[in-house]
Amino acid sequence: MMEETKKTWNEKEPILKIENMSIRFTQYDRGMHQTELPVIRNLDVEVRQGEMVAVVGSSGSGKSLLAHGVMGVLPYNAVMGGTITYCGEELTQKRIEKIRGKEIVLVPQSTVYLNPLMKIGPQIRKGDKGIQARNRLREIFRRYELKEEVEDLYPFELSGGMNRRVLISTAMIESPKLVIADEPTPGLDLKVAKRAMAHFRELADMGAGVLVITHDLELALEVADRIVVFYAGTTVEEAAVEDFEREETLRHPYTKALWRAMPKHGFQFIKGTQPYVKDLPAGCPFAPRCSQRTGACSQEIPWRELRGGSVRCIHAE
Repeated sequence: MMEETKKTWNEKEPILKIENMSIRFTQYDRGMHQTELPVIRNLDVEVRQGEMVAVVGSSGSGKSLLAHGVMGVLPYNAVMGGTITYCGEELTQKRIEKIRGKEIVLVPQSTVYLNPLMKIGPQIRKGDKGIQARNRLREIFRRYELKEEVEDLYPFELSGGMNRRVLISTAMIESPKLVIADEPTPGLDLKVAKRAMAHFRELADMGAGVLVITHDLELALEVADRIVVFYAGTTVEEAAVEDFEREETLRHPYTKALWRAMPKHGFQFIKGTQPYVKDLPAGCPFAPRCSQRTGACSQEIPWRELRGGSVRCIHAE
């Protein structure tokens, strides 16, 4: 039965498909001299209907730029390459401007995205004064333990944790096909964070595609279907949640290092740090910290399928 379910899931057309995404920033250095900063290279992600995918990586790996690239809100000095398709068609700037906030909803990382001059209720309802929208909002507030009077308050009158719950509510008020949540749980206590992730899971179970960008691997493993591991601007592995039950079923050395660093596996760590974008090595960005590295790791590393998942490592077996 399990194999049959996996086959059906694999045959579904992706709601979101990102292939070979790259994002680079143009900066001026020493007067008029331009430099290019390749913040994201070789990023591949798919999200299907009814599926929750978590993109996991440490701070500074470029995860949030993935959300901004899909939503078409990158800074003016950013250039994006690769292909993004939504429901089988290319997601152009013109198309995303028409459907974002409706079919595609972003739950941003920072609470500064809330309008400080607008009360919470109208902000979440997007001006809809109808009884159905009001009732829907109150139902969502009850889920997140927000009192009804919060509707008439401004963001500055709420705590950071309350404002983050308000941000999550913006996704719940719509009936989106795709939800992108960028670090939706920082500032929330563990109980509320788990509940927030569970509500994203509910959205997936109701048929939406959900992409959660997070540094919290443990929380993601509780609710996601698949984990995409991100390191220094590159996807290094895609694995089913079940693969994280044992280190041996994982593929990339960095993913295995994340597994060993989890509290229940002893907080083990590896030496070194994630490289800054200006100091990226050729080939595999994890090679300087990897015990398996060879000279071939400085070449371009292909993204390949392996044991039911995908990996960017020439030594993975």
